Formats: sequence, C-alpha cells, structure tokens
Amino acid sequence: MNCSCKAWILAGATATGKTAVAQALAERLGCAILSADAMLVYRGMDIGTAKPAPAERGAIPYFGIDLVTPAEPFSTGLWLADAARACATCGGARVPSAQEPRLIVAGGTGLYIKALTDGLDGAAADPEARARWQALFERGGVGALRSALAERAPGALESLADPSNPRRLVRALEHIEARGALPEQWKSAAPAVAVTALRLPREQLHARIERRVVHMFRQGLVEEVRALRQAYPVWSATAAQAIGYAEVCALLDGSLTQREAAERMAVRTRQLAKRQETWFRHQARAVWIDIDDNDPPERVAQRVLDSWRQHGPAPLVSP
Repeated sequence: MNCSCKAWILAGATATGKTAVAQALAERLGCAILSADAMLVYRGMDIGTAKPAPAERGAIPYFGIDLVTPAEPFSTGLWLADAARACATCGGARVPSAQEPRLIVAGGTGLYIKALTDGLDGAAADPEARARWQALFERGGVGALRSALAERAPGALESLADPSNPRRLVRALEHIEARGALPEQWKSAAPAVAVTALRLPREQLHARIERRVVHMFRQGLVEEVRALRQAYPVWSATAAQAIGYAEVCALLDGSLTQREAAERMAVRTRQLAKRQETWFRHQARAVWIDIDDNDPPERVAQRVLDSWRQHGPAPLVSP
C-alpha cells in the first residue's frame, strides 16, 4: 500500500448502522468501500455477520469481504493485503491532493483500522509461542497474561495502550520472547488520525441488536450454518467462535434450543458492542456522532460527511 493513499473512515459499535451509511456515502461520492469487520472476511458467513447482500451493494466495489472460507485461518496482515488492493484500485497516490479520497473504510474492528493508520509490526509470529500464550489465556484469563508480561518485561504492561486486550497481550508476549522489546507504535500515544464513529443510546442499541437477531433467524441463519458445516466440516478457531455461528452450531448439535441460541447471540453482541465502544474511546481519536434509532441513513450520512470534511481524510500506511 502506498503511504500517500488516503481514505475516509467510519467506525463504531456493531448494529449502529455503519453499513447503510457507508453505502449511501459511497453512492453519493463515487467511492469504493473497504470493510473493516473481522467476520465479513469469511465466504458464506453472510446472514450471521449482517454482510450487505450484492443487491444492497449495487455498483459499489467492496473490499475486505469474502476473502477466505470458514475453514481457513485469517490475520490482520492478510486483511491489510486486501486493503492495499483497495487503495491501488481506488487511485491511491494517483488521486490529486486537491480531490477527496475515493475509498471509505467502514467497520468496527479497531485492530484493522489501527493497523491501517498506524502500521502493523510485520514480523511473523511463532505458531508454537502463540499457542502457548493462548493456552495460558484459556486457563487463567487476562490476569495470567498480564502477570506473565510483567514478569518477563517490567514496565511493558504500563506502556501498552490497551493492557486489557487479550490479543494484544498475547502478541506482546510473543514480541518480548522473540525480540526483547515491544514495537514503539504499540506504546501509549495520542492517536493522530481522527476516526468518525457512530454512537447510539445504549437502550436503543440493545433493542436494535434484539431485532437483528430475530431477523437473522427469519432470514435463514440456521440453514446457512447447516450448509456451511456440510461444506466445511472443520472451521478455523476464529470462524467457529463467531457470534451467531457458534450458537447455531450448538443448536444443531442439540445443546441449545433456538430461544437459548438467540438469547446468547444477543448477549454476546451486546458485549461486543461495549468492547468496541470502549476501544474507540481509548485507542482512537474518535469523533463521535450521536444518532437516534429513528434517524434515516441519509441524514446520518450528511453528518458523517460534514465530520469527514472538517477533520480531513486519514492517511494510510503500508503494512
């Protein structure tokens, strides 16, 4: 990815309406969309991820979706490779600086957005080390990871920008073990790039999540998961734990009723939304746009566009 590529960024918690707003803005501005959602990368996982259907996308090019099957592993580095393709396709450095970007980045996966704007340490992880630290997390939780990092590198924990993020703690332990120090960009610093983010009142967000879960079952989520399990008997660890898919697999296996599966989906989605909002509050220079459940996407889109033009597009860095 050329470091002179720029993009508009729209973030926020799940179910805040980012997809519809990004689509409206892409149609208005003539932009492509790069999804920054870690679950949309899986082909066939459509209903449970609220992936925009081809008819909803219309003529807008989408990147960052349908990149692997549920059986294949995926990483931030692979997502960045598709982001590079998006940037090149949308003009990148060839777009004159006086013109606005032709790429919208929309999603709630903070790690993807941070990697796109701040860079990602490209050194490959040792699979054995990652498995060992992941096992420690499964046994002892975040506290065990924090204790291990504090023991091996005094002061490293305090320097992390997100010391309660288990994925970041696992990667920090990998880096300490392999290189003895953390990458500089991981350390606490004021984020330079403004990220426009949508925010709904908590009660409205929870109600929207409940409606979304009901809609997913009506759309055929159970049938989708059944077909995927027939096509891919073994899934990657991340795909297998995806919200909606883990619950429906349990439903198909007889360990949950449909009501229990739906309730668990709603709970996990609410928890995800809370983590996402917390991440953008603390790890990004978020410019919040408070919206109402009754706001049409077009009205929200205008407010987002005003924010983008006020704060400017985000420069993207190479992976």
